[in-house]
Amino acid sequence: MTGRAVLGATILASSMTFIDGSVVNAALPVMRAQLGASPSAAQWIIESYMLFLSSLLLVGGALGDRWGRRLVFVVGTTLFALASAWCGASPNVTQLIVARGVQGIGAALLVPGSLALISANFPEDRRGRAIGTWAALTSIAAGIGPLFGGWLADHYSWRWIFFLNVPLAALVIVVSLTKVPESRDDESRSIDWIGALLATAMLAALVIGLIDAATAGLTATRVLFCLTIAVCLLLALIVVERASRHPMIPPAILRSRTFIGVNLLTLCLYAALGATTFVLPFTLIQLYRYSIVQATAAMLPFVAVMALLSRWAGWLRDRYGPRLPLSLGPTIAAAGFALFGRAVRPGPYWSNVLPAVLTTSIGVAISVAPLTTTVMSAVSEAHAGLASGINNATSRVAMLIAVAFAGILSGNAFATGLATVSRVSAVVCLVGVAGVLILVRNSAVRSRLGGL
Repeated sequence: MTGRAVLGATILASSMTFIDGSVVNAALPVMRAQLGASPSAAQWIIESYMLFLSSLLLVGGALGDRWGRRLVFVVGTTLFALASAWCGASPNVTQLIVARGVQGIGAALLVPGSLALISANFPEDRRGRAIGTWAALTSIAAGIGPLFGGWLADHYSWRWIFFLNVPLAALVIVVSLTKVPESRDDESRSIDWIGALLATAMLAALVIGLIDAATAGLTATRVLFCLTIAVCLLLALIVVERASRHPMIPPAILRSRTFIGVNLLTLCLYAALGATTFVLPFTLIQLYRYSIVQATAAMLPFVAVMALLSRWAGWLRDRYGPRLPLSLGPTIAAAGFALFGRAVRPGPYWSNVLPAVLTTSIGVAISVAPLTTTVMSAVSEAHAGLASGINNATSRVAMLIAVAFAGILSGNAFATGLATVSRVSAVVCLVGVAGVLILVRNSAVRSRLGGL
């Protein structure tokens, strides 16, 4: 019963954050028209959420380990609900942008807590299937979000996109407080607030730089300034962490070749996925003359395959270890990315686009649950929240990097640049496979992790 409650609460809460990360894209034209937002202000309606979510995931995971994963999860859900109500009631675009930022903070607290609670409440032989179930159902939510948001905005009001989060969050809070047990790191150690501040500032500078790079180019002065600040803050973080008695990222985590290798694969896989799925709609709209809803619906087979295979992939990892899914899955995904190059040629959807969508979705579905489970298993249970935060931050920053570089690779001709982006994405994905296998080959934890 506890396991079902944990899965129910974490899936529902995570789905809210994933839906809000995508549903606003579909409703943005209506929101912009009703609020009188400028193009840059409309962009920040989306990016303020992503900025705070990406930059605070690491802190959210560390706070959960120290103060209690259920506590931080509930606090994050509550903050997300309050910010959602603020978004729905915002009278102008400025308030909406600020409220979206607060939403991102709430999401950064609850997302790493979701996977950490699953890790703490399921034994390792069942953890992969549990995470696979979480991945399958949250993928469905993220996939139908843009379609539902567009319909809701057209027929009722975009404000209901945010108001609906309030009763859902209330249900999550009740289930969490009554059915989900608390778990934390019982070791007596302080939180490294200086390290947390530096890590947050570093990620924020990186994200802001990449956001600007998508429109201004990587050579713009403000972009170079932000990226330089990010590098300086990273160097400062390394110095502070090495000198700290209680570093935010324990050295044992950084010494784990499995943890580093699997996060490298996460970076490459999500960068490839982010770049391809960012450019694909431009191709479908400009070359195939699809509507926005049709372009969004083109990826629904991806959602269906993820829903069907994610739990099985988790079982595959539980039964045979991560070596098989983490080598097979990304390789299939790389083949799918390469197939997207055919979409720039005239032809029907079922022969030019659908094979790439299906192949990529099979590869990603085989990869995601084993990837997440292996990351969580590569560290002690005491650091489960931190590990989840690092891995989530890695995937989200990877997608931001991908969007920034997609414009460069395609020369801003997104409709015809898909061929180049898809080829580079395939190579990046294969680099991740090679990297993780090399890093873990001689690791001491190799036998425990199934010979990855």
